[in-house]
Amino acid sequence: MPSQAIAAIQNKYCIIGRTNELHQALNAINAKKHTLIEGPVGVGKTVIAVALANHFGRSIYRVDGDERYTEQKMVGWFDPPQVMAKGYSTEAFIEGPLTKAMKDGAFLFINELNRMPEGTQNVLLPAMDERRIVVPRIGLVEAKEGFTIIATQNPEEYIGTSRLSEALKDRFVWIRLDYQSESEEEAIVKKETRSDDELLVRIAVNVGRSTRQNAEMRRGASVRGAIDIVSIMQQASPCRFADMAPEDAVRLLKEAAVMALSSKVELREGSHEKLIEVLSKVVDAALNELGRKAPAPQDTKEHSENF
Repeated sequence: MPSQAIAAIQNKYCIIGRTNELHQALNAINAKKHTLIEGPVGVGKTVIAVALANHFGRSIYRVDGDERYTEQKMVGWFDPPQVMAKGYSTEAFIEGPLTKAMKDGAFLFINELNRMPEGTQNVLLPAMDERRIVVPRIGLVEAKEGFTIIATQNPEEYIGTSRLSEALKDRFVWIRLDYQSESEEEAIVKKETRSDDELLVRIAVNVGRSTRQNAEMRRGASVRGAIDIVSIMQQASPCRFADMAPEDAVRLLKEAAVMALSSKVELREGSHEKLIEVLSKVVDAALNELGRKAPAPQDTKEHSENF
């Protein structure tokens, strides 16, 4: 039953939520469709893709996309010393992940597909459409039953990404992964940090989520931001957040927020000093919303000078 399969995947791979997305993905793979999972950084695209592949008990060949990943790396290449000894033979050919996945009837998992060059993307077309490719000097490679591509991509507006061709997109079914609910993000942070400090987790998640709605942010933080805030706070003080002196709690929280979020968010415009100021306001707003007293204006300025 689909519901049993979803629960099994969630339990085995410690996936919180994502019931609907897993249901969609299972339907797609059972229908023998290649699947493209799209969503912002940090929403768990890779975790879900790998969990799905493992769930079906097939081998997995993984490719991490970047602008230097060539067609030869994807399909395979001839090893020069072996060519000298044996000529252009199968013994001299080193199979790439696409060729291996096709021959084994396995999953080809491509992480960040839209960071690959267009030429490398295009080599996937005959494998997806006709389930066969022609390798020069080797000949025809046909895909065994079970060969499936699961790919992920970040939204096109992200730096370093390119638009997939219409021909390639047409051969995928598409699943969207967005940010999860506040309660699910709190559960994820607790799982990843093993923290039982309910207040700290709630504040950290509130801070991270607030960056996504902030008018001055071009890009907000994923749940990884909240995970890092809590992890840093655990090292900064042995006390629970509610038991700390208010001034120390706020100072350490702002330091943790700057450390955790500076590499995960992007201002629409402004300097690093401007980013610290915006994050400080985000922390103040989160504390006020949850009934914690933020420092007076003069204290905020004093604390920001320590970052």
